[in-house]
Amino acid sequence: MNRSIRKVAVLGSGIMGSRIACHFANIGVEVLLLDIVPREPNDAEKAKGLTTEHPAVRNRIVNEAFQNTLKSNPAALYSASFANRIKLGNFDDNLAEIKNYDWIIEVIVENLAIKQSLYEKVDALRKTGTLVTSNTSGIPIHLMAEGRSEDFQKHFCGSHFFNPPRYLKLLEIIPTPATDPAVTDFLMHYGDRFLGKTTVLCKDTPAFIANRVGIYSMVKTIKVVEELGLTVEEVDKLTSVVVGRPKSGTFRLSDVVGLDTTINVSNNLYAGLTNDESKDTFMIPEMMKKLQENKWLGDKTGQGFYKKIKGAGGKSEILALNLKTFEYEPSQKVKFDVFEKTKNLALKDRFAVLLADKTKAGEFYRKTILDGFRYVTFRIPEISDELYRIDAAICAGFGWEMGLFATWDAIGVEKGIELMAVEGMKPAEWVNEMLASGAKTFYKNEGGKRLYYDIPTKSYKVIPGTESFIILENLSDNVVWKNGESTVYDLGEGILGLEFRSKMNTFGAGVIEGVQKSIALAEKDFRGLVIGNDSTEAFSAGANLAMLFMYAIEQEFDEINMMIAQFQQTMMRVRYSSIPVVVAPHTLALGGGCEINLHADRVVAAAETYMGLVEVGVGLIPAGGGTKEMAVRCSDLYKNGDPELNTLQASFMNIAMAKVSTSAQEAMEMGYLRRGDEIVLNRSRLIADAKQAAIELAEAGYTQPKQRTDIKVQGKAGIALFKAGVQGMKMGRYISEHDAKIADKLAYVISGGDLSYAQSVTEQYLLDLEREAFLSLCGEKKTLERLQGLLNGGKPPRN
Repeated sequence: MNRSIRKVAVLGSGIMGSRIACHFANIGVEVLLLDIVPREPNDAEKAKGLTTEHPAVRNRIVNEAFQNTLKSNPAALYSASFANRIKLGNFDDNLAEIKNYDWIIEVIVENLAIKQSLYEKVDALRKTGTLVTSNTSGIPIHLMAEGRSEDFQKHFCGSHFFNPPRYLKLLEIIPTPATDPAVTDFLMHYGDRFLGKTTVLCKDTPAFIANRVGIYSMVKTIKVVEELGLTVEEVDKLTSVVVGRPKSGTFRLSDVVGLDTTINVSNNLYAGLTNDESKDTFMIPEMMKKLQENKWLGDKTGQGFYKKIKGAGGKSEILALNLKTFEYEPSQKVKFDVFEKTKNLALKDRFAVLLADKTKAGEFYRKTILDGFRYVTFRIPEISDELYRIDAAICAGFGWEMGLFATWDAIGVEKGIELMAVEGMKPAEWVNEMLASGAKTFYKNEGGKRLYYDIPTKSYKVIPGTESFIILENLSDNVVWKNGESTVYDLGEGILGLEFRSKMNTFGAGVIEGVQKSIALAEKDFRGLVIGNDSTEAFSAGANLAMLFMYAIEQEFDEINMMIAQFQQTMMRVRYSSIPVVVAPHTLALGGGCEINLHADRVVAAAETYMGLVEVGVGLIPAGGGTKEMAVRCSDLYKNGDPELNTLQASFMNIAMAKVSTSAQEAMEMGYLRRGDEIVLNRSRLIADAKQAAIELAEAGYTQPKQRTDIKVQGKAGIALFKAGVQGMKMGRYISEHDAKIADKLAYVISGGDLSYAQSVTEQYLLDLEREAFLSLCGEKKTLERLQGLLNGGKPPRN
């Protein structure tokens, strides 16, 4: 059937339920969020004379849970306005409404009898063909559907989101034997395309895939910590970004998630597993038992492996648990010599060095990483028939950059077996059979596609669902041009792709050259250009400030002027080329990383794009066309009527406060994205969707636009408007003298300079104002102090 999802009912409004509801609201779906009716009024309600018949009492649980979610940080919604897409209610008064909903998601307490009781009611009320799924992580999926109608069972399966649902990419789909395969296929596709998830098909085994492997890894790590006598801080350093995992590391992550969650899952696994050769690993180690006894469960109880206290002068201080004495002590900075050897290496090149280390760090890695390799080989075919699903689940669910099989490939499969043997470990026999067949890796790239080793057929196959992805690292055979900081690829169908490769993808000379060269190449032999990258850190963190700081210290203002002029020319080249230029931002797009988007013919942005013109923070104003472009966009809106200059004021404040959007949706509300720009939920599809946008623009008959000469600016009236506000902020001591000076410069430029009346100007006129203001600020001592503060790894001083 041609199924569409317009309305979703979420049953259960706890932490997960409310956040799942919010993520459906993010994509434009109408949501019904329900929970139980309280047994009796609370004290505050009793004081008001309210009974359980009053709507405020009946919906108290759902209302409070939803309000807590709206206050959560990071935000569950792309835009606060999306909250109006969610209707709140309770099971007694509103459950009958589910007959009008296309998908019902159960997110109630992990109790089989309670779930089955709710499903009995749902079965009687739902319309035929309605999807019903459970977000359970600990109860066998097939047990929940027992006794239900045939149609219910055909349309029922597990849909396990990870918390927080907006940010963690994993969605595990777990069918039962009775689930219609068409339902499974639909949910796999819908989760990918519409929810932006890495959808992983799982078997109905304990903890499915991600938690099975992730909890094993966490408990194994803790047991190795006890064996080697490592500290909390040392382990979090060893298990964080150096190995491509979240910077929280093992113990900080445990505090965030809640130690009780880890213990409950681990206990359930130990009790429920029958065919796991490493079952005993899930037995809770002594330190976890002691923490549980003390009720030191992490952030939810105020302390766990870490504890935050108020120190001298009221400043927050982080204490770490001494695992030997069980006393809290000031957290210590950790340094391992092996990290000096890996700091300039790509992630995939670090593991061989880390595993070869002769210190305690190397011993830790050998006992944990190698054991992880061993463990996952024995989980096939128990939890998955294909190895790529295990890597996909652990990466998307736990935020790892590389899965275990991919990591093993990085050091070499045969080398990994040799290292494992030294530690007394052996992988499952299928790994040796793979090597004997002539296959030497678990993955390989071929024709721009990512292939995995398929164990039953002893052959390589394309990872299903990725056929339409464009992953730049897979296109090494398609390089058209490169320098040290940028690479140009042939993406096919007449479209080029430009990838930045500098640190944090900042704009230095190499990136500027790459932009200019890629446009020239596209104009000569292609029909469009996509600017994007696969970085997990940033699309672009802006300009390379180190060079600017050096010139400013030496007072080489001619050099700064040339540098800024070249950057402006490059941004204008993006705008005024003879081929369409599509920019594909994601994660951080700051300063110059924002400005290149402002000049694109179209932006295809990942939903999680944090965009802003942040130069004021280091004592400058946007001068790569950013201030100019916001003046242009405000000018275009005057035609629709904005006599109070609200849009101009909003743009000024966004720049003056260095405000960064918390999503691509908010970037659109801030005017950094425009109508016609696209927002992509699944980051993995970003480059491919941007390429399609470039093709559409080319095939629509793209012609090179003319530079603007009709930009209406406000002149003295605009400057006066802003100066009044700036002076008020300064007098109220909300901003410093230097903040006020920067704001005055910004007001001057965005208003079009000291013009006697509102009139039209050219883009070049505004660019010249930008550059002049930027240069003058580069000569300010306090701006240099801010630049130095940032470059030294800290925050710029508020001088």
